[in-house]
Amino acid sequence: ENRDFLIRSVRFLAQQTGIKQYLDCGSGLPTAENTHQVVQRVIPDAEVVYVDNDPVVLAHGRALLEENEQTTLVGADIFDPEDVLDNEVVQERLDFTQPIALLHIGTLHHYEGPLEVPAEIMRRYYDRLPSGSFVAISHFMDPENEHTPMARRAEDKFRHSPMGSGTFRTRDEIHALFGDIELVEPGVIRLADWWQDGPRLTPLNEAQHCIGGGVARKP
Repeated sequence: ENRDFLIRSVRFLAQQTGIKQYLDCGSGLPTAENTHQVVQRVIPDAEVVYVDNDPVVLAHGRALLEENEQTTLVGADIFDPEDVLDNEVVQERLDFTQPIALLHIGTLHHYEGPLEVPAEIMRRYYDRLPSGSFVAISHFMDPENEHTPMARRAEDKFRHSPMGSGTFRTRDEIHALFGDIELVEPGVIRLADWWQDGPRLTPLNEAQHCIGGGVARKP
């Protein structure tokens, strides 16, 4: 669901907003249909900056991206907006007088600390983004219905796994991560329902009810 949402939301941003600069935080190892591939299929000269702090990701990612002059990978702490935004390469590659698309896909639920801090982290990002910028966020979700027990079991399992993190927030709590910027319709919902490419022919499994997100624009 995270990957599918990334593809759909980034394609929307490239096709519908024309944004040519993308800052993908916590990108992980390159896989099929990465942000730059989706964006540059629509806007060939779009600039994409990936951010991660995993040494394995940095080593393999840089090697895989060597041949794409419009794409780069930098090492920084995605939960420290200043560390990301003041990075020399980020400053060099992105024009902060023009709109930027900020992606936090499947990242904020791995922040371990006070529950209100991720919203403050995102506010610090928004304060620095130019007017007309967009942000896409996906996050583990407690749907507050019959699937809540599954969400809480998964949360406990994530936290006691080698990953060691995985917070499930309610829809309202995920909404708060967008602060005061303007959500694109249909707002914060299950990722499986966010502007699918066609009618759904198969029923959702329980896990698909437990991840949500959305896209928003800074006025």
